[in-house]
Amino acid sequence: MTIIQNQVSIDKPVAEVYAFLADCNNHEQLMPSSVYSWSSTQDEAQFTIQNMAKLALKVDSRQEKSEVVLVPSEKAPFDVSVRWSVKPQGDNSTVAKLVIEADLPVMMKMLAASPLQKLVDEQVTNLRKALQKAAIK
Repeated sequence: MTIIQNQVSIDKPVAEVYAFLADCNNHEQLMPSSVYSWSSTQDEAQFTIQNMAKLALKVDSRQEKSEVVLVPSEKAPFDVSVRWSVKPQGDNSTVAKLVIEADLPVMMKMLAASPLQKLVDEQVTNLRKALQKAAIK
């Protein structure tokens, strides 16, 4: 099992960060520019990653103010889960952690590990930006 992860500290209460992550419609704001053909509902998202694959993810579980887990809603080339967890860090700050667990074959792991890490890094950075931008409006 390949585990790719990163976390970010955000100056927002845990309830606000969780509410953002619990709605798949918001996840488009977290994606890199290489993602296109986005469509989503509160519980599902479908999109294409340039030069890679079309993916469809759905919410597998939600734990209020704690965790959102997404899994493929259609056949994927390998088993994968996307887990966002949030923890309070003081009164008005939250640590958000993104973990992708993928059962990658050895050859695919060599090719995919770096792009997956880049994706995770960009998503946590974009989460902070999206929530800070929301405060400015």
